[in-house]
Amino acid sequence: MRIFTKKLPHPDLPSEEKAQLLQNSEYQERMVESTFLYLTLDLPTAPLYKDEKEQLIIPQVPLFSILAKFNGSTEKEYKTYKENFLKRFQLTRLPPYLIFCIKRFTKNNFFVEKNPTIVNFPITNVDLREYLSEEVQAAHTHTTYDLIANIVHDGKPSEGSYRIHVLHHGTGKWYELQDLQVTDILPQMITLSEAYIQIWKRREEDETNQQGA
Repeated sequence: MRIFTKKLPHPDLPSEEKAQLLQNSEYQERMVESTFLYLTLDLPTAPLYKDEKEQLIIPQVPLFSILAKFNGSTEKEYKTYKENFLKRFQLTRLPPYLIFCIKRFTKNNFFVEKNPTIVNFPITNVDLREYLSEEVQAAHTHTTYDLIANIVHDGKPSEGSYRIHVLHHGTGKWYELQDLQVTDILPQMITLSEAYIQIWKRREEDETNQQGA
């Protein structure tokens, strides 16, 4: 991917000093190309309000909304101890398999917080062509992915447990694994879980979709 980084002046500085600093080369946008092992998808902050029955509302977000991080134009601010940066990302190559890590856990000095937001995603036909730079789109004949594995975290950060949804390629059926227990599961039930890590397989032209979803 390409990573574009732009240093930001300190927010407490006077506006005139900020404008002057932005003219320096140190504050100009820079681009580097980097390989990646997985794509980290950031969840929006979960709201704290409750519904009429005083039940906490679990927010939902479409997969394509959090994938927008990699469209080459969406900017996100990153803060370090001393400096702030604006970054944007653009994919330049799509591998046969993609790993998504949905960032549910946030650490601070005292404890770990978990974001319960549900990600709405299709099981098949996720096309990532629009996240490629224009000049490399022509080189990618196949840009559509199907889900083949979904790792779920249930419960609190410190006391939770994991489940895994796996596609059996030979039959096109989905199974849920937890410890030694294996049960079959309907594809539409997978999307209701608190997905944490997902593995997607690129669809080749001669492949047929056996997942039935």
